[in-house]
Amino acid sequence: MPDIKPKRELNLVQTSSIIIGTVIGSGVFISLPIVAGIAGSPMMATIIWLIGGILWIPQILILAEMGTAYPDQGFGYYYLLKADLPFPAFLYTWTAFLTSDTPTLTIVGLSAASVLTFFFPSLEIPLYARLFAAGMIAALTWVNYRSVRGGGNFQVVLTITKLTPLIAVIIFGFFFLDSGNIYLTPAAGFFEKTSIFVVITAGISATSWSYAGFGNILYMAGEVKNPKRNLPIALIGSVLFVMAAYTLISFGTSAIVPFGEMVAAEGEFINPFSYISMFGSSAGALFAIAAFISMIGVLNASIMAQPRLEYAMARDGYFFSAFGKLHQKHLTPHYSILIQSGLAIVLFLLGDIENMLGYFTLSYVLQNILVYGAIFFLRKKEGYKPTFKAPYWGVMGALAVLIQLYLAYGTFLAYPVGGALAAAGLIVTGLPVYLYFYGRKKKE
Repeated sequence: MPDIKPKRELNLVQTSSIIIGTVIGSGVFISLPIVAGIAGSPMMATIIWLIGGILWIPQILILAEMGTAYPDQGFGYYYLLKADLPFPAFLYTWTAFLTSDTPTLTIVGLSAASVLTFFFPSLEIPLYARLFAAGMIAALTWVNYRSVRGGGNFQVVLTITKLTPLIAVIIFGFFFLDSGNIYLTPAAGFFEKTSIFVVITAGISATSWSYAGFGNILYMAGEVKNPKRNLPIALIGSVLFVMAAYTLISFGTSAIVPFGEMVAAEGEFINPFSYISMFGSSAGALFAIAAFISMIGVLNASIMAQPRLEYAMARDGYFFSAFGKLHQKHLTPHYSILIQSGLAIVLFLLGDIENMLGYFTLSYVLQNILVYGAIFFLRKKEGYKPTFKAPYWGVMGALAVLIQLYLAYGTFLAYPVGGALAAAGLIVTGLPVYLYFYGRKKKE
């Protein structure tokens, strides 16, 4: 392995922009109709978005603690390895690589192509949409292949740009409070078919993809300046910001868009600007541009951060050696970036977005169970010295794990079973791969 190491080049603003840019995307406008259909009423949907954010608070506190204890590349893999759990560490990385991180690029790429059909109807043809999405992934891969700082600066610009239309939706929503679109009680007989517990559980699970990504910055913690200060500030500040943003976006969109039309848009983007008369015929163009910029922000942040996970594991000899190489000049894990982006393009052969969201969500919560469970082992280690300590860490750690089990159950309620089973199958394939690398490392 080369002796060169990544440089700490990301400041607090860039770090926060990567987190917010990864988490907040116009993909929320895909999830809004799904959550609304599950919730049965606009206010119930808004409450579900709020609860979904609150459930992230204990998780972020645990992540901030472990991040300051080990501010290096690798996130969950590194924490589990430090907890003397090499197989869970491998399984975490294998699962993330195949069933959540890489599919994120595919889902976002397809979504970005979808919103541009307003300008380019030919993108409604699946082949053209996938070719266009592949081109976007390739272009952003080149940006992040060449420079960490360049990718970080680009992310700051994208995050500021993407937040502008989202804030506009919130502001306009308050002008529609008398529209009659906001109400709490679902239609008569709604709760005769299902319980409120099942509704909230499935609804929160449906928000998981929109809330996912807070921990991505910890993949590249080794490139953050003053990480023991900047990581907790960026993580805690970001989760509070995103929770408030999603709750208000749900409320604002529900005030603007009639509930029946919101639910009918399931599987597609809901465009609140098209219901505001002052935008007229320009509403579609405005939303398409805003959504596209937002998707580019998510893609850029994901391509920047996610390949650092496989880089960290390969560096330790538990994964294919190519992933563990740094570019001599750019100091980026160039092979890891190229391979993950290439595999994301291959995944365009999979089915529709809704199935892929279920595929993503189950694997994501299983990864989180492994990561949050590591805190109970790390706290017993003498060398474990975080500069930020989660208050009531035992309670927070237990809550973080239980929340993931709760979301795993909700996944089977909210999404087609096929996608979840596909994820489970790919997770199982990690065992023989681990045994191969473990045996090879033992011989060395």
